[in-house]
Amino acid sequence: MKQISQQLISAWASLGPRFLPFADAATPELPLSRLLRLSLFQVSVGMALVLLIGTLNRVMIVELKVPASLVSIMIALPLVFAPLRALIGFRSDTHRSALGWRRVPYIWMGTLIQFGGLAIMPFALLVLSGGGQASQAPAWFGWLGAGIAFLLVGAGMHTTQTVGLALACDLAPVESQPKVVGLMYVMLLVGMIGSALVFGALLADFSPARLIQVIQGSALTTMVLNVIALWKQEGRSRTPRAVPQGGFRQAWELFTSGDDAVRRLVAVGLGTMAFSMEDVLLEPFGGEILGLSVGSTTALTASLAIGGLLGFTLASQILSRGADPFRMASAGALLGIPAFFAVIFSASVQSQWLFGAGVLLIGFGAGLFGHGTLTATMNLAPKNQSGLALGAWGAVQATGAGLAIALGGVIRDVVAAHSTSTTGYVTVYTIEIVLLVATIVAMAPLLRRHPVQVPV
Repeated sequence: MKQISQQLISAWASLGPRFLPFADAATPELPLSRLLRLSLFQVSVGMALVLLIGTLNRVMIVELKVPASLVSIMIALPLVFAPLRALIGFRSDTHRSALGWRRVPYIWMGTLIQFGGLAIMPFALLVLSGGGQASQAPAWFGWLGAGIAFLLVGAGMHTTQTVGLALACDLAPVESQPKVVGLMYVMLLVGMIGSALVFGALLADFSPARLIQVIQGSALTTMVLNVIALWKQEGRSRTPRAVPQGGFRQAWELFTSGDDAVRRLVAVGLGTMAFSMEDVLLEPFGGEILGLSVGSTTALTASLAIGGLLGFTLASQILSRGADPFRMASAGALLGIPAFFAVIFSASVQSQWLFGAGVLLIGFGAGLFGHGTLTATMNLAPKNQSGLALGAWGAVQATGAGLAIALGGVIRDVVAAHSTSTTGYVTVYTIEIVLLVATIVAMAPLLRRHPVQVPV
């Protein structure tokens, strides 16, 4: 098994910078094979994201007949934990365990929490749907179980991702840190693409038993991938890093006092909401309005991730030449507007191709926006605060996404109750267009203060 694993890593690393975005982030001290192994924690996070915002929401709404508003609220439950990402990042910056680690204990705990949530999730969902023998269980039991499962998975993902990205920055030289973080997010998208295709194939012939097998298989895969990712990555040290006077509060004040820090976070929140409100609705829209199967709609999640991967790749090439990351983020928001118009018009003309193209372009715009804001955050982070900076960016992003997902499902149900299902979906997509315009307006002062640099 060890020999096979080494062969796979060597083959993957041998593809080289020509085929792997951000592969130039590798250094002699941090070779590409080690970076790719560390990035496996992002693959497990991507797999969980596909389950939450892709496969499960379609299955719950269409096959299990759970109201879209309840599904969106369930998927948005990790929002409760999201604001703690900044605190978790700060704690991992200064923590030292008895074994001499700072990051590993947090990543391991996040992995265990995520595993637990995935382990109990399928049974909670079956009780929530009220089908078969599950109808004998009280309704509140299904709500409670599903809520706890979604909350655990979200808490585990937030912890693992925040501290894992900080660990990647610890291992990389300062000048390579933005590229390393970019590589980590590319692997997140790769995990989403692969998982969406695998889940679509496994659930082509849907049954409750198959759903249980898929989710619990994901739980086991999460544990295996994260253990491999962490193995011998962080060095052990008995010397704790000094904690700033005033603790987290003073560190946060230092971070927010930087150039336009608050405006950057506001722009991240607005843009994330604009690109996330449809997450819980795209697959049900494809199934209910366009008549797509479970396998076909799950492939939409892969299309969304492929678009994001293309956006990240293009952004990396342009930003590496000195382009302004805020201008890149604004370009992503601008591209999102015609993308949502394409999705809206696909319902009128009943065009699956137009719908797919719109989904791909949404992912592409989100990739440009995400890479631009992430690069700006890393470039402007205070010294020795990479965990806090990434945590703040992730907290705002996750909070915006959670609010948007919850609001999207509720708005869709309320409008559909007084009109048609199509009108409910279109209303949400129209709101997202308005949010994209607001994002561009909020980011305009950042463009003036950080003018674009001409590549040389």
